[in-house]
Amino acid sequence: MIGVIATLKIKDGTAEAFEAAFRTLSAAVRANEPGNHCYQLTRSKSDPLTYKVLEIYADADALKAHGESAHFKAAGPALGASLNGRPDVEYLDGVI
Repeated sequence: MIGVIATLKIKDGTAEAFEAAFRTLSAAVRANEPGNHCYQLTRSKSDPLTYKVLEIYADADALKAHGESAHFKAAGPALGASLNGRPDVEYLDGVI
């Protein structure tokens, strides 16, 4: 298993558009990526402009397939329009 935590900071006033774009992406991930076990958008309680995506993949191939998927690439412009800087991505090894 491979875990990913992506921290995304968005521009003020873009939360609705950002969440709508992510909702479309997450539906496509769940429908088309059998190697993805979790793809959950969360929002910080202390900073409403900070989101974290919690992701779990079966293996490196599943993670690679996610990054190369048409739906992930298609979501880039819509999500990117809301971002306030580059995402901070942390990769984790599954333990239990």
